[in-house]
Amino acid sequence: MMHEPTTAVAPRINTRAALWAAIVAGAVFMMLEMIMVPVFTGGSPWGPPRMIAAIGMGEGVLPPPATFDAGIMMVAMLIHLGLSVILAFLFAFIARGRTVSMATMIGAAFGLVVYLINFYGMTAVFPWFAMGRGWIGIFAHVMYGAVLGFVYASIARRVR
Repeated sequence: MMHEPTTAVAPRINTRAALWAAIVAGAVFMMLEMIMVPVFTGGSPWGPPRMIAAIGMGEGVLPPPATFDAGIMMVAMLIHLGLSVILAFLFAFIARGRTVSMATMIGAAFGLVVYLINFYGMTAVFPWFAMGRGWIGIFAHVMYGAVLGFVYASIARRVR
């Protein structure tokens, strides 16, 4: 009996799942940062968005003052969500075909790697990121990754 060779083809990434995962995980990350910074450090909730906005607007937007500014917040959200989408598509290649629980765990590890790259590697370009080093940033990034994995795998599995 002759058998044709089989090639295992990994499932394609799910674009819709990656986009939704990016939006949900990005929103969770931003909310965690903006809640945890004032609760645990007494800092301003507007400090984290200003650090993100400074990527595009320069160091002049960094606190003080760490007050609300609609323009700065819009730039921060555009940069943050743009990066979240890029990361979600990168993660989708890793998570495609995984179970929800496995994607969630891989996502948490992915979030930790993103934290290390952002706060130790990217400080060469954006030195103010060093101010964000610490357990709040680690927790927010791990949760970002876990939510990214959970949402991506949950949506991708339903569409198959």
